[in-house]
Amino acid sequence: MNQDVSPALPAPNLSQGLDLVLPPVGPDQQRYLLKGLQGAANTQRAYRSDLSQYQAFCDRQGLVALPATPAVLGQYATHLAPLKKWSTIARHLASIAKWHELHELESPLSDRWLKATLNGIQREHGTHARQSPAFSVAQLKAVILGLETQSGGVPRLVAVRDKLVLLLGFMGAFRRSELVGLQVQRVSFTEDCAIISYYGSKTNQRGEIEEKAFFYSPDPLLCPVRALRAWIELLGRVGGPLLVRVEKGNWLSSQPLGASTIDKIVKRRLGAGYSAHSLRASFVTAAKLKGAQDSEIMQQTGHKTPAMIRRYTRLDSIKEHNAAKKLDW
Repeated sequence: MNQDVSPALPAPNLSQGLDLVLPPVGPDQQRYLLKGLQGAANTQRAYRSDLSQYQAFCDRQGLVALPATPAVLGQYATHLAPLKKWSTIARHLASIAKWHELHELESPLSDRWLKATLNGIQREHGTHARQSPAFSVAQLKAVILGLETQSGGVPRLVAVRDKLVLLLGFMGAFRRSELVGLQVQRVSFTEDCAIISYYGSKTNQRGEIEEKAFFYSPDPLLCPVRALRAWIELLGRVGGPLLVRVEKGNWLSSQPLGASTIDKIVKRRLGAGYSAHSLRASFVTAAKLKGAQDSEIMQQTGHKTPAMIRRYTRLDSIKEHNAAKKLDW
């Protein structure tokens, strides 16, 4: 690979985004143009984080970061190879390529020697991402039934909230970013279910309203609808974030939970080996084991293709889900 670097553009203000140079348009069009180019807020945050890490690496090595050359990106990918999963490395490189695209520059990722380097990283370190393990329905029921949600007739708010997080996260197959964005005013109740509407999911970044339904359970202690009603009564308001922090002294904050807190709740209640994503994966797995059709599962998960359902299904136990057990031998 050519070791020369191109003359640097003015240093990008990474704290403010991708430092775009926009055409001379009116303020309204500029707003729409930025939204179209940069994507959703979560995407912009990912760009900023990835570019900042890349910039820090180049600063330490005395390299010009942007525009990037194949040689510099090869060094960066080699640095990341033993430290990060391939999916993370690919995301970092995609963010750097996005910067070039938005500045109307050729992507350095098209260089054949860089491609060979990246292929070598994949071959040596593998590309299979570690999947969040799935828990069984029995496991989840045991955890929920074991939560002490009352103490001397007073609600233990952390336990009450965590119970709702587990019920909604599992029964609704929510992503953690979707959970923390839920709003009280978007919850409605009917005779047989609760309906939660939301927008701005990972696969719906244009803001269309989506809905998920939750149904009454025969066991009141495991019922997501009753848990939802009880929590909203404790909140005592008709709007604002649904899932909030509980402060010391057992009182409710108005501050929404962060996405990382959802992960911590799952680990604390179900075990350190699980993650927030286990809620979603476990729903898909449990539904498939009960014979649910892909289209039915997709209705709740929001997946666009059956292929993604198969990817999420955790039916990989060599003993428990093995066709050899079905043979008449």
